[in-house]
Amino acid sequence: MSGRLGRTRRASGRPAPGRGPGAQARPRPRGAHRPPRDGVRSWPGVHTVAGQVLLLQVLVAVLLIAAAVVGLAVQARYDGERSAQRRSLAAAESFADAPGTVTALTGPDPTAALQSAVVEARDGSGLDFISVMTPGGVRLADSDPRLIGTRAEGVERAATGDGFTDIFTGAPNDAARAVVPVGEDGGTVVGLVSAGVSIENVGDAVNRHLPVLLGSAAAALVLAVGSSTLVSRRLSRQTHGLGPTEMTRMYEHHDAVLHATREGVLIIGDDARLTLANDEARRLLDLPPDAEGSHVTDLGLDEGTAALLASGRAVTDEVHLAGERLLAVNTRPTAPYGGASGTVATLRDTTELRAVSGMAEVARERLKLLYEAGVRIGTTLDVVRTAEELSEVTVPGFADFVTVELLDPVLRGEEPSGVHTEMRRTAVSGIRADHPLQPVGEPIRFAGPDTPMAAALAAGHAVLESDLRLAHGWRAQDPRGAGEALAYGIHSLVTVPLQARGVVLGMANFWRSERAERFDEEDVAFAEEVAARAAVAIDNARRFTREHAMAVTLQRSLLPRVLPEQGALDIAYRYLPAQAGVGGDWFDVIPLPGARVALVVGDVVGHGLHAAATMGRLRTAVHNFSALDLPPDELLGHLDELVSRIDQEEGGNGNGEGITGATCLYAIYDPVSGRCTMATAGHFAPAVVRPDGVVDCPEVPVFPPLGLGGLPFETAEVRLTEGSRLVLYTDGLIEHRERDVDTGLRLLRDTLSGRPERTPEETCQAVFDAMLPPHRWDDIALLVARTHLLDRDRVADWDVPRDPEAVSRVRAACGRQLEEWGLDEIGFSTELMLSELITNAIRYGSEPIHVRMLYERTLVCEVSDGSSTSPHLRRAATTDEGGRGLFLVSQFAERWGTRYTPTGKVMWTEQSPDAGPRQPVELLLDDVSW
Repeated sequence: MSGRLGRTRRASGRPAPGRGPGAQARPRPRGAHRPPRDGVRSWPGVHTVAGQVLLLQVLVAVLLIAAAVVGLAVQARYDGERSAQRRSLAAAESFADAPGTVTALTGPDPTAALQSAVVEARDGSGLDFISVMTPGGVRLADSDPRLIGTRAEGVERAATGDGFTDIFTGAPNDAARAVVPVGEDGGTVVGLVSAGVSIENVGDAVNRHLPVLLGSAAAALVLAVGSSTLVSRRLSRQTHGLGPTEMTRMYEHHDAVLHATREGVLIIGDDARLTLANDEARRLLDLPPDAEGSHVTDLGLDEGTAALLASGRAVTDEVHLAGERLLAVNTRPTAPYGGASGTVATLRDTTELRAVSGMAEVARERLKLLYEAGVRIGTTLDVVRTAEELSEVTVPGFADFVTVELLDPVLRGEEPSGVHTEMRRTAVSGIRADHPLQPVGEPIRFAGPDTPMAAALAAGHAVLESDLRLAHGWRAQDPRGAGEALAYGIHSLVTVPLQARGVVLGMANFWRSERAERFDEEDVAFAEEVAARAAVAIDNARRFTREHAMAVTLQRSLLPRVLPEQGALDIAYRYLPAQAGVGGDWFDVIPLPGARVALVVGDVVGHGLHAAATMGRLRTAVHNFSALDLPPDELLGHLDELVSRIDQEEGGNGNGEGITGATCLYAIYDPVSGRCTMATAGHFAPAVVRPDGVVDCPEVPVFPPLGLGGLPFETAEVRLTEGSRLVLYTDGLIEHRERDVDTGLRLLRDTLSGRPERTPEETCQAVFDAMLPPHRWDDIALLVARTHLLDRDRVADWDVPRDPEAVSRVRAACGRQLEEWGLDEIGFSTELMLSELITNAIRYGSEPIHVRMLYERTLVCEVSDGSSTSPHLRRAATTDEGGRGLFLVSQFAERWGTRYTPTGKVMWTEQSPDAGPRQPVELLLDDVSW
C-alpha cells in the first residue's frame, strides 16, 4: 500500500493546496460534479485508463476480424476444392459404372462410342471436363475434342484399380479432379474415367462470397468499436477520472483504516526487519513500543512464527502459537504491487474459533459417515453382504475394527425367535488384517450376563465400555481372547444390538486400538444411528432371502427333476434362476407314442412367486395337451386359449397379475423319419448344430406370445440327420442389460459352431462358460438334445386290405418279426392285441389301413386307418357280443391310446420287452360267453 501511495505522490510533484500532512480532507458530496482535470475530456483520451482500454479493444477487434476474414476465405477455398473433388468423384464413378461403358472401351472404336456420352455427361453434371482414357492415360474421349489422343498426367495410380481425387496442376489447366478405373467382371482395368472442375472456376465461386465476408467483417468492426466506446464511457464515469488529489486523500486516510481494523498487520522489509505494525498486531504479538526497525528474530516471537516472517514465503491461514493464542497468519510479498521488496503479514486470533470449528469438524465427519452409511449399506439384498457393508463403512472413520454377528435364522432368511445367546460372526473389517478377533464363520456366545454384548441385548440399546481393561465381565467370559485383544492394543468398545421391528437380528461391535481417544457418549449415539440403518437393510435382505428361497423351492419343484427315459435323444440341460428373484422360465421333455419325444421351452413374464406358480400351471397344461398327442400348432392354440381364459378370470379380480405375454416353443422329434416339427408362440427359434459343426437357425413362423389371440399357429418342419444337436433356450441366456439380442445370438452361434464332437453335456457347459452374464437379471434355461435315428431293422410295417381274412396273414407276419427281434415271450399278447386292433380297423374304419411295429426301448404297435372316429373303452355286459377288444388291449399293453393324423387316426400300444407276458384279469374271462 505504501508503495502505491508514494508513487502517486511523486507523480503529482507537490501536495495539493491546503493539504498539509495534518490537514483534514473534505470529502466531496456524493454525486457532486467534479470539474475535469487537465487532459480529461468528455470523450476519453488515450492518456487515461478509459482511453487506453478503448484503443486496445479496437485494435484487438480489428486483428480478430481480419484473422476471421482470412480464415473464412481460406476455409471457403478449401471447402470449394473438396466439394469439387466430391462432385468429380461422383460423376466419374457414375460414368464408369454406367451401362455400356465397359462395352464401349472394349469395342473397336471407343472414341466414337463414348464422345457424345462424355459431352452429355459434362453438361448434365455441371463439371468443367470429363475424359475417358486408356489404362495408360491416353484420352479416348474428352469433353474438349482437341485433347483426344493426348496423354493425361498423374493417372497411373487409378490403373492399378484404386480411384482417387486430387488438385491437379498442369496442362491443359489446373483442376480439382477425380480419376476412377473402369473394370470388367474379372477385375481387369480396361480404362479410366476422369472428371473435374478447373481451379479458376472454384476460385470464382469463392470470390463470389468475398463481398459478403467483407461486409460482415465491417459490420462486426462497427459493433466492436461501438461496444468498446460504451464500455470506455462507463469506465470513465465509474472512476470519475481518478487523479493525484483523490490519491492523496486515500493516503491521508490509510492510517485510520490500518489501525482500526481487527486484524493485525505487519510489513517486513527484505532484510527481515519490521517496518510497520498496527495496534492489533502489537496486542496479539505483545510487541515492545520500539519494535519498528528490529529484526523479527529479536521480537520475542515463537520460533516458527519468526521463521515464517523472515522467510518471505506466501502462506494462507497458517496457524501459529503466540503465547496462549492461536493465530491464523497470511503472508504475501509486496514487490508485485509496486512497493519495495518485502512481506506483508496479517494476523487473526482464532483461539475460540478453533475450538468451535473442531467440534463442527467432528460433527461434519459424523454426518458424512451417516450419509455414506445410508448410501453404501443395503446396496444388495444379500444378508452377508449387507453386514460386510456395515463393517466397511465405519472403518477407519469411526472405529479401527468392526465385527458383525447375526443369528443363524437370519442368515437363512427365517424369522428369529427365542433367547439369543449365540450368534455367528458374519463380517469383520479393520485397519489391519493381523487382528486377534474371531474370524468370520465362528460362533459367538454370550454366556455371561455381565458381558457388554449380553447387557446390550438385555437392555435393547448400545452399551459403552470406554476402557476394556475395566470390563471384568468381558474378560471373564474369554480370558485368553480378552488378553490377546488387550495386548494387541484394543482398548475401547461400543456394542449395539441390530434390531428391526422390535426383533433382534444380531450385534455390531465397534473397537478402537490405534486411536488414543476412547469412545464417549456421543459416539454411542452415532453407533446406534448407524446400526439402526443397517438393521433395516439386513431385515429387508432377510425377507428377500426368505421369499427368494420359497420361490426357488417352488420353481424347482415345478421343473422336471429327472428326465424321462427315451432312446430318441441324448439330452442335457442347465437351469439357473435369477439372482434378484426367480422368474417363470421352464423346460420339459415329454415322451410321446411311436418313440417320439416332445421338447418344450417357455418363459412367463415377470418374477416372483406368481411367475413360478404360473409356470407350473402352463407346464401342467402342456403335459395334459401332450397326452392328447396334438401337433405343435394345435397344442399352442389350446394353450393360447387357456392363457386368455386365465387372464380374463384373474383380470376381473383387480390384482393385475395376468400371464399375458408368456412365450412357448413346442417341438416333436420323430426318430423313425428324422423329422422335427415345431411351432412357437413369441419364443426364439432353436439352433440346430449339424454333424459337421455348421449351425443353422430354422425359419419358424413367428407368432405373438400366448394370451394375445389372433391367427392360428403354424408349424415348421426340419429333417435332422443322425448326431445333430437341437439347442433350445430362453431369452435370459442371450439378452441382458449389457448385451442386446443380436449380439447374444451371434455369440451363441459362434460358441456352438465348429465342435461337432461335443456331447450335449459339454455343449451346455461351453455355452454357459461363454455366455453367462455377470449378474442374472432373468432366469436362464438351456436344453441340448442330440438326435438318434431308429435303425430300419427295428421298423416293420404292412399295408392291410379291407378283408377280414387278411387279419391272420398280418398276424402271422408280425409273429415272425417278433421272433427275429427275440420277443417270443410277448409274442402271444402282441398278436392278440394286433388282431383286435386290425379287426376293429377293418370293421369300423376306412382305408388305407396300415400296421407298423417299432422296437426301441419298448415295443410299439400301431394300426392306422382313414377314419377319424375313435373307439372308447367300455364294460361289456354278459349278453353283449362285442365291446371286449379294447378291454383286452388295455389289459395286455402297458400303455395304449389314439392319436389323430391329417388323414385319419392311429391306435397304438406299448409294451416293455423286460416285463414279460401280462395276464388279463379274471373279470374278463368271467364276462366272456362261449
